Amino acid sequence: QVQMVESGGGLVQAGGSLRLSCTASGNIFSIDAMGWYRQAPGKQRELVADITSSGNTNYADSVKGRFTISRDNAKNTVTLQMSSLKSGDTGRYYCNGDIKRMAWEYFKTYWGQGTQVTVSS
Repeated sequence: QVQMVESGGGLVQAGGSLRLSCTASGNIFSIDAMGWYRQAPGKQRELVADITSSGNTNYADSVKGRFTISRDNAKNTVTLQMSSLKSGDTGRYYCNGDIKRMAWEYFKTYWGQGTQVTVSS
């Protein structure tokens, strides 16, 4: 079994900052890309940022310059530092990871349960 567990969400005023963390645990052989997605009420889930195992990053245009994604490969953790938050950043944030449980397996995408971020204006 593989679990992805997020933490760090909450309520923050516009202009404030939050730091989200996600740790993968369980039977893990290797992790490729890890990422953060978000879903606002009535909207589709969208990519916020992702990061490869070698540290290459990709951001949604709406968060560039405000959010920073990083990872600790030794701890199987991915972090999203969010600053200058806007009301439009409100939503449930999910982390994911492309994970192999065994050397001979293909990578499979695992998701966390999500953590709520609410930005008040």
